[in-house]
Amino acid sequence: MDTIEKKTWSEFRETGLVWFINSILHLFGWAIVLRVDKGEILEVYPARVTFRGFSEDVTSEGYRKVTKWFTENAEDLYKESEMI
Repeated sequence: MDTIEKKTWSEFRETGLVWFINSILHLFGWAIVLRVDKGEILEVYPARVTFRGFSEDVTSEGYRKVTKWFTENAEDLYKESEMI
């Protein structure tokens, strides 16, 4: 049976997947913007952007977060794929 588990934008951001998705969206001049104040996400919206890519430091941190999340969730992802 399909399951949907609602998550917060903060949880999604911590996985590094916002960075990853934005790195893809930048190719098309788009981004998902999270407006944050003192660690609290106030607003999320899509935006057209003129910049492409991220600095080396931001990219390295993004890869670290995504790799950590994937390592911690790989077994569950595999099990979920078997249910299809």
